[in-house]
Amino acid sequence: MKTKTEAEYSELSALNGQFIKNFVQQDVAAHDKIIHKNFVCIKSDGRIVEREDYLKKWATDFSNGGYTSFIYKDEDIRIFGDMALIRSKTVYTKDINGKTETGETVYTDTYIKENGTWRCVQAQITPVKD
Repeated sequence: MKTKTEAEYSELSALNGQFIKNFVQQDVAAHDKIIHKNFVCIKSDGRIVEREDYLKKWATDFSNGGYTSFIYKDEDIRIFGDMALIRSKTVYTKDINGKTETGETVYTDTYIKENGTWRCVQAQITPVKD
């Protein structure tokens, strides 16, 4: 039997995987279920995007971005009571105007647990520079 903490790590890891799957599949309905009503995203250029605008773009960002592959790795989960941080690295390939680009980002998603359910309240994306 898993302890409460082990179960929470497993649940948060599954949510992290779902988050990425939602992006690749451009699944707004599934994504809406895992982000908090007060969710914000801090983009790699420093812009803060509110939940409504974020979800509108979610429907097309993967295909409009020219992505041909998108994976995450190096997942690190830290739980602090009813708050958790998930940090992972994404590795992607894009086809932009016939040119292949590869890159990496590191993201940190902040989750809070309310009424027994984890929801992502903030995502922050940072590009990895060589």
